[in-house]
Amino acid sequence: MSAVRIGALAWQVARGGSVAAWAERLDRAVAEAVRSGARLLFTAEYAPLEIALGAEPDLAAELRDAVARGPEAVAAARAVARRHGVWLLPGSLPVRDAAGPVNRAPLIAPDGAIAWQDKHVMTRFEAEDWGIVPGRPPAVFDTAFGRIGIAICFDAEFPALVRAQVEAGAWLILVPSCTDTLAGNHRVALACAARAMENQCFVAMAPTVGAAPWCGALDMNHGAAAVFGPVDRGFPEDGVLARGGLDAAGWVYADLDPARLEAVRRDGAVRNHRAWPAPPPPCRVLRPE
Repeated sequence: MSAVRIGALAWQVARGGSVAAWAERLDRAVAEAVRSGARLLFTAEYAPLEIALGAEPDLAAELRDAVARGPEAVAAARAVARRHGVWLLPGSLPVRDAAGPVNRAPLIAPDGAIAWQDKHVMTRFEAEDWGIVPGRPPAVFDTAFGRIGIAICFDAEFPALVRAQVEAGAWLILVPSCTDTLAGNHRVALACAARAMENQCFVAMAPTVGAAPWCGALDMNHGAAAVFGPVDRGFPEDGVLARGGLDAAGWVYADLDPARLEAVRRDGAVRNHRAWPAPPPPCRVLRPE
């Protein structure tokens, strides 16, 4: 494991319909992050969805077009990663799988090699309005900086999913998110902070931001990019390592060193990572007497 500067990009949703236009925006953003020294970059859940945006909101058409154009978008993102020599998660997008469309995020290496993480727990919108189905369980990814994990938005709200990644060696969890209310943003941010605290790891989130009334799936977007760490010795007292402005598009950077996690797990004021009950103890039922 080695230290790395990461960049979390709050993605401004724009009127799209063109893979080329989306890829050009992504390329400009990545070039900016590279100039700032970042080498592991990621952005929001459903950020590439604008490749399917039309003149009017139409959920079925957006899903169909996103699935059809997805391979072209992924190929364009791979070209961006290779051109700039970075590790890149360009957002998640719907991908057709055997059981139906899944929400899938690619992690692209500097040489263009690619691996995928599916979203495992669906929101009501995804399940009831869009027909997105649960994907494969959590995985960890071997990178030049050590093992990392990806928890797509709602997945970060379930401790067992992230804990499985941490126990498999992930020291950093990337959380691409897309929330249409302030409550949704706060829910994901609180979950990220909690996962960082209880696992004594780093967790970073990158949301979609802005209004897109022409898009059924991304009509409203609220969020703030942020990076969280343990709430313990050697870290900020609130665990917040970096945070962008609410609904502010752009990069948030943080220099992360796994050695700091090893130190706090070994000699912190508390040892959340080590003390995690596995398996959880049985719950008793008591009656006052």
